[in-house]
This record gives sequence, C-alpha cells and structure tokens, in this order.
Amino acid sequence: MPDLTRAIYTTLSERLKAHQQAGLLRQLKATGDLVDFCSNDYLGFARSIELKTLIQQADTSYEVGRTGATGSRLLAGQMTLADDVEQELAVFYQTEAALIFNSGYDANLGLLACLPKAGDTLLTDELIHASMIDGARLSYATRQRFRHNDLDDLEDKLRQASGQVFVAVESVYSMDGDIAPLREMADLCDRYGAALLVDEAHATGVYGPTGEGLVVELGLQERVFARLHTFGKAVGVHGAAIVGPALLRNYLINFARPFIYTTALPPHSFLAICCAHQQLRSQVHAKNQLHERLTYFKYLVKDKLAGTTWTNSQSPIQCLIMPGNDSARYVAAEAQCAGFDVRAILSPTVPVGQERLRICVHAFNTTQEITELITLLQTALVNEPSL
Repeated sequence: MPDLTRAIYTTLSERLKAHQQAGLLRQLKATGDLVDFCSNDYLGFARSIELKTLIQQADTSYEVGRTGATGSRLLAGQMTLADDVEQELAVFYQTEAALIFNSGYDANLGLLACLPKAGDTLLTDELIHASMIDGARLSYATRQRFRHNDLDDLEDKLRQASGQVFVAVESVYSMDGDIAPLREMADLCDRYGAALLVDEAHATGVYGPTGEGLVVELGLQERVFARLHTFGKAVGVHGAAIVGPALLRNYLINFARPFIYTTALPPHSFLAICCAHQQLRSQVHAKNQLHERLTYFKYLVKDKLAGTTWTNSQSPIQCLIMPGNDSARYVAAEAQCAGFDVRAILSPTVPVGQERLRICVHAFNTTQEITELITLLQTALVNEPSL
C-alpha cells in the first residue's frame, strides 16, 4: 500500500475509533419484528397492501416502455408521466405548480442554494433540517439563524436584513415535534417583504383536510412562496416535490443543481407517488385514527409518567428528554428488548442535556401497544442507573 494511502487509512481509522470511544459510532441496523414506534410511516402507507396493489396495477396498465429514467429530466429522463403527476400534485397541494425531486434532501439543497443570491439575506430557524442547512451553506446570500420559533428574534433580523429576504422554517420539527407559528411568521414576512419557505416533510399526510400539510390546514398557501413535501414519510413511497408559483418551478428547472444534474426518478416512482396521493384522498380515516392514537398516547403520558419531561409537541413525534447519552441509550435498549422499536437521539445531534427518546406514534399502533410501551417506560425509568 502506498504511504499516502496508508496515511489516509490511518486517519480514517483514528476518526472512527474516536467516534466509537465517544459512544457516537453510527451503524446500520435492521428493525426486525419490533413494534414500530420509530419510523416516519405515520399513516402506515409504507406497509399498506392496498397501496402496494394500486402501484402494481399502475405499473401493469401504464405503458412506459422502460424501467429506468436513463438520464436527467433535461436530457433523456423527461416523460409525459412526470408532467402529469406534477400537475396532479399542484391540484392536491392547492397551488400553481409542482416540481418533483429525487428526495427531500435534494429538494431542500437545490431550493436554498439557488434561490437567495449574493446580496440577499436568508434567515433560518436554528432547528431546521440538515438538508436546509447544507443548502444555505451553498448559497451566496448572507445567512443568519434566529432562535427556534422566536417571533421577536425573527423580526429583529428582518429589520436588519438587506436585499431580497427569505425565511426558511419547518412546519413540524423533526427532533422536537413542535409546530412553527406559521400564521405569525407569514404576517411578519408580509410586513417586511420577505418570502416564506416551509419544509412540510413531517406535516405532509398528517395535517390538512386530506393530508395537504399544515400550510393548507391554516389557509396560508397563497402567502407561502415555496413548500417542500416529501413522500418517504407519511406518504409511504419515495421522492419529494417543491410546490408554489409556476415561476418558481421554471426557475428551479434552470438553476437547482440537484434537479439539473441528477438522473430522474424511474417511471415506477412517479406512478407510486400518484397512487399514494390517491390513497391520501380516499383514506382520510387513517389520518383521523393517527390523531386519535396520539391523543391516547398523550393522555397516558400525563396519567402514568407524571414528572417526566417531554418536548412541547402536538405532532406524532413525541420526545422524552433523557439528559445524558448513557441514560437515553439505556431506556431505548430496554424498550427494544421488550419488543418496541424506540430509538435514542444523542448529542451532538441534539444539544448536550437534551438527549432523548424519539417516539413516533402511528395510525397502526394499537391502544394495547401504546399502553404496554408506557408501562415499559415506567419500569425502565425507575431502574435507570443514573436516575
């Protein structure tokens, strides 16, 4: 092995070893047959036999003629099917246009990197998704973070902003499960002439009359410049779309590098996206059942786990604060041994002292499963060595 290559191997090994010694080493782990209190499959669509059948039927009936896109959509990858699905998404999300990306990460990266330009200002909530952070880093705009959901801090920064101003937030935050004050943020953006960008990844399918997201539920679709909807969470398939004005769609086609230079999704994915949104329309009961299960979960927490600390979440993402990586790991391991797929979120992913169990409630979780999980947590918290 050449000396230079050996040096690289040594450096990487040392970094991994340090990560492991700090208790931060990540590993891929199959979930097995544990009861799911971990995934973002809020409505159970990813495991839906009905949706699977719809997609198979669509694959059979739609004559595409190829299994792969073979190129980006600006080259060989463009299909009439893609345009048809995007038009359906625009109707579903009550806006002018939609543009599909291969993932929510790609969409956020492309949107924030290309929209604000040099001389502009990009204001981001301090807890936005990593994909939005990475997109902001690629932008030539001046970026400032404001305190999480803090309207006063946001207004202070809006007053000082220069150029065209963009405000990027999530509607439902993935680590705390709390909800952004979107009405008030829209009011501030209107007052200061800023464009509001909302990541609806964890609201898609969960809020709105048939799962259109929190922006539609609040009637703000005309006041939000761009929304991101991902399809790998509650929608149960793959891909994402940015929805908004037709002008925005045309702009992204020309300037969003993750769209321009990525091989397009295969026809199967476009068909799956279409079928999943048909299911959202026809199975509103899944969304209603999800919120019923969430209400039951929160009732049991209040009744059985008094004195514990939880994030201020109104969403299916429920987080039990367990300060210290070891404490969070211990309780998560106890839950997994008892058959529940519950994961610990450790620092530095969250701030030191804010380590937690991130528990996702689903429409398919039974009341018995929820009761048994809460009972398990009662026991594990009593027996946790550092408590």
